[in-house]
Amino acid sequence: MKRVLFLLGHLDDIDIEWMINNGYREDLEVGDRLIEQGKTIESLYIVLSGSLSITDSDTDKHIANIGPGEIVGEMSFLESRPPSVSVIAGENVSVYAISRELMNSRLAANLEFKANFYYALALFLSNRLRKTTSQLGYGNPQEEDVIDESVLDGVSQAGARFGQILQKFSEV
Repeated sequence: MKRVLFLLGHLDDIDIEWMINNGYREDLEVGDRLIEQGKTIESLYIVLSGSLSITDSDTDKHIANIGPGEIVGEMSFLESRPPSVSVIAGENVSVYAISRELMNSRLAANLEFKANFYYALALFLSNRLRKTTSQLGYGNPQEEDVIDESVLDGVSQAGARFGQILQKFSEV
């Protein structure tokens, strides 16, 4: 769950409110594909509940599971390239989704939001890379779940913000 904290902890209340009001909930059943390898995606996602399986569709190899609080589709969002893996519901799943078009519009119109959003994604991706490196047997496994002190300041607030998103989209 801490992955989403990187994002929510670096945005301000107005940006969170904007995201809540402009996103939507998408529900998937077991086996549904949220993201298909090689096909352009039009949204950025945050897992609200359930579990998704990251899979290489070419080899049918399972790569990882992701659960509530994880961000999905961020690499394709950053690079505007089709995803290199598929993301499939391993159980019933609810995700928060916000369209690339709306996000790009907000990023272009609000430089502070843009700076905070991309900084948060950089922290998120750095953390994911450290975890992957550790799982491959390199680095320091004890540091895998360490959160930088500058991030800790916003963790409580970020947790409350994720709670707001969960509350909003559990009502839908």
